[in-house]
Amino acid sequence: MKFGNFKIETNPKVYEPSDDSYLLSENLIIEKDDEVLDIGTGSGIIAISASTLAKSVIATDINYDALKLAEKNIKLNKIENIRVCFGNLFQPVKNKNFDLILFNPPYLPTDKNDILEDNLNYAFDGGIDGMKVINSFLNQVKNHLKCGGRVQMIHSSLSKIQETINKLEDLGFVVEITASERFFFEEIVLITGTLKKE
Repeated sequence: MKFGNFKIETNPKVYEPSDDSYLLSENLIIEKDDEVLDIGTGSGIIAISASTLAKSVIATDINYDALKLAEKNIKLNKIENIRVCFGNLFQPVKNKNFDLILFNPPYLPTDKNDILEDNLNYAFDGGIDGMKVINSFLNQVKNHLKCGGRVQMIHSSLSKIQETINKLEDLGFVVEITASERFFFEEIVLITGTLKKE
């Protein structure tokens, strides 16, 4: 498939770029010296988009098939400032801080009947209320940002947007919704939070 000027290959075991991926990748707020972390990179399109604006990008995923595909797409487009790392959330970058953290999380509420039997499940499974992975991310995100750092994350009205905004504000972020797209069954929003300088 084509995405802007990029050629992107897909894989049935990896989340295929969709409206949420495009909403994030088309509304990135990046400065040229930024060191960026893209969590749950999937096919790599968000990291690839970020790489055109940022100094460097680290792309992580808990799905090994996704990392292999992201590596393939990075090479296909001859991009040299992205490094890929395997692992869950912040595990692969334990002692590193970033200017910007990007996250398109699994936000769908799921029960045991919805769970998929392969790695693709990581891209969808948000737990009973859709907040399982989001809450784990929010509990750690501040520890991995530089002073005045930013987070941009996708959220769906199917899970608790206001709860996420409140939690970010409690952590010391100035928060706004910087893009959104409405569908007949949900609204997808892009939450942008900037850490207040202490």
